[in-house]
Amino acid sequence: MSTPPPPGWRPPVHVEAAPPRPLPPQDAAALDAEERGARTITTGVALVATAILVVVVCLLCSRLLF
Repeated sequence: MSTPPPPGWRPPVHVEAAPPRPLPPQDAAALDAEERGARTITTGVALVATAILVVVVCLLCSRLLF
């Protein structure tokens, strides 16, 4: 069993934290437009990477078969 700490064991608090600032307003339409653009770029990069991977796999398989 452990013994409880003595009373007043915490250091005194001298500075109170400032209240949090209000968050800026968000533009939902602009956020949606940026997300659509990001999704388009992500899909494009994935399609290009997939095409390159298919070409590389075809080249490797052709070297193994012939």
